[in-house]
Amino acid sequence: MPTKFVVVLGSLMSGLGKGIVTSSILRILDFYGYNVLPLKFDGYLNYDCGTMNPYRHGEVFVFDDKSEVDMDFGMYERFLGKNLTGDLSITGGKVFSEIIAKERRGAYLGRDIQIVPHLTNLIINKIEGVAKRKNLDVMVIEVGGTVGDIENGYFIEAMRQLALRNKVVFVDVTYIPVMSAVGEQKTKPTQLALRSIMQAGINPDFVFCRAENGLNDETREKLALFANLPKSRIIEDCTQETLYSLPPYFMKQRFDTVLIKELGLERRKLNRKALKEWNSRLENLVRPKDKLDIAIVGKYTNLKDAYASVKEALVHAGAEVSAGINLKWIESEDLEKANLADSLKVDGIVVPGGFGNRGIEGKIKAIRYARENGIPYLGLCLGMQLMAIEYARNVCGIEGANSTEFNKNAKDKIVDIMPSQLKVKLKGATMRLGSWKCKITSKDTIAYAAYGGKYALERHRHRYEVNNRYRDILQKNGAVISGVTPDNKLVEFFEWKGSFGIGTQAHPELKSKFGHPAPLFLSFVKAAREYRSRSQ
Repeated sequence: MPTKFVVVLGSLMSGLGKGIVTSSILRILDFYGYNVLPLKFDGYLNYDCGTMNPYRHGEVFVFDDKSEVDMDFGMYERFLGKNLTGDLSITGGKVFSEIIAKERRGAYLGRDIQIVPHLTNLIINKIEGVAKRKNLDVMVIEVGGTVGDIENGYFIEAMRQLALRNKVVFVDVTYIPVMSAVGEQKTKPTQLALRSIMQAGINPDFVFCRAENGLNDETREKLALFANLPKSRIIEDCTQETLYSLPPYFMKQRFDTVLIKELGLERRKLNRKALKEWNSRLENLVRPKDKLDIAIVGKYTNLKDAYASVKEALVHAGAEVSAGINLKWIESEDLEKANLADSLKVDGIVVPGGFGNRGIEGKIKAIRYARENGIPYLGLCLGMQLMAIEYARNVCGIEGANSTEFNKNAKDKIVDIMPSQLKVKLKGATMRLGSWKCKITSKDTIAYAAYGGKYALERHRHRYEVNNRYRDILQKNGAVISGVTPDNKLVEFFEWKGSFGIGTQAHPELKSKFGHPAPLFLSFVKAAREYRSRSQ
């Protein structure tokens, strides 16, 4: 049977949660056993988002195959429980680069290249090619941006053309505001947005309505009328206690039944066991047995999306052990002059990745406080490098310990640029990226206990490393290098003794999924729970 397609559009404004709706659709179809994968289009002209500042675009998500992709792919993986690949990410930069390269090779000799048909045909061929290679029952395509944007207009046109030769179901995600003065839900903005979509030759088959307190029946009837749809196709999408509540919430509105029928799919039995396990973890999130205060000490905390995977990895670990995670977001610059005893009154501390020297000393102060007070600590990428610097300064007595990323003239370069990076000229896609194997050095380590074996396989994204010239002095002073690359050239795990303190050069948060939490995060949350129990 040929692949069917679901195309998710967004109208009115960004930030309505198209990625979460897309993820929920993926999860629902997977509950029925269909082979389903996402594809995402982003209109920016960057080839990928690898060189973007987190404040501009949120975190950069990394696949096993080294692809740097939009953060929505993290949500897809977390909901779907599958590892995805770079060919599922299409950007404006990629398609324009490809079509210009084809023109230079003479693929269009005698023709003037146009958006329609050349660019739209290229997009359709790429989509159909991926669907065929992966033998999909359904591909769910999220169109980044908002209907009406210049950046995604040609892609939306390609989706219209895709529907001329394939079965395509269109989903619009919209917003229903309430005027506080009158307390009335207003449908006019969505009516105008629907008109705009229809003018593009697309009639939405479902309308998902973001409404803080749910849709009233009058609103649903009015929207159904203007969308030329039955009321059952107007789906309420109101704020839930957790994102992971949305798939079952949509299923309660019979969205699954109507969607499967609309796609013309062979009817399959719902995997009730998988749904029951999903709901069981939801119960752990909504009504946890324990509650933990976890500090994330970062430098992009004003935009929580910069640490989306870290946040969700903590949630996944909490759901596994029925522990509610209360996140305390701490800007590392603020810690440079703060009273740490007040700021870090928590059950665990996480220092995530990042770039540049802003806020670094605040992070180092937090790490020292965790080590000296026995607070469970987890360092991710930069968080491990700073762990080594802090240990060198305050335990080994190397006062000038630093990283060449922050001070190229540092006397003691505890962290230095990787030799393989010295000749790199281009910035995009040139870091140590993707999935790398790590050898755990001893059974008597936090790392071994977390992974339950001699090896770990995690995703990476970095240019700097712990300088091998300082390994001996660090270890002689009690530090534990508990993980290295199989060739022993790079430090992968760094621990201290006496309490739970571990850093990893990898980003284990990128592989964490709802139902399959990242091993290090699960160990960290368990340690935080034990610490809280002892402290009470």
